[in-house]
Amino acid sequence: MSAPEQGRAARAFTRAANAWNQLERLLVGLLGAFAMIIAVVQVFGRYIDPANAINWAEEVIVYVMVWAIMIIASQLVRNDGMVRPDLVLRLLSPGVQRWVETFNCLVAIAFTFGLLWYGWAVVGTAVLLDQRSSSDLQFPIWIYYTALPTGGALMLGRYVIRLIRYLFFFDPKTMTVGHSLAHEAPADLIASLTE
Repeated sequence: MSAPEQGRAARAFTRAANAWNQLERLLVGLLGAFAMIIAVVQVFGRYIDPANAINWAEEVIVYVMVWAIMIIASQLVRNDGMVRPDLVLRLLSPGVQRWVETFNCLVAIAFTFGLLWYGWAVVGTAVLLDQRSSSDLQFPIWIYYTALPTGGALMLGRYVIRLIRYLFFFDPKTMTVGHSLAHEAPADLIASLTE
């Protein structure tokens, strides 16, 4: 592949990744706003007309927030926000960090694939049994359970991209633990650490 073709491919990949990021953030924002609206309607309903207040609001809020959490977990993978032993990783050389992170990606890929696989099994069982919530809403539970394989698939995609980056495009200046302090910390904190 020639240099111009590689540049076009890199730009196309960057556009697709940016669209993916924006779509996830938009969905999570909409889900959060929807949960907030339901909560406000329920609170006002309890005080204004308790006899006719909706009794399924808490249930729907839980469903919506679980979906939001499973979607945003992908962003945690993208931004190195998952729990990991940063203190130990900082003691390692960049080359060793690369291989530890590669191993971490392989383990995470296996885990998220299991999440995806077994999540679909749970969804299939819920559909087969026609499970519904016990509230007046009678919400189909399979829709709620679908958050599990969806989140697994999104995280799986992020970990595959992460693995490819560590295997083929490793840059010790930007991909080692602690490289993003300047982007995450307030300017005053950075100034006090560098003095």
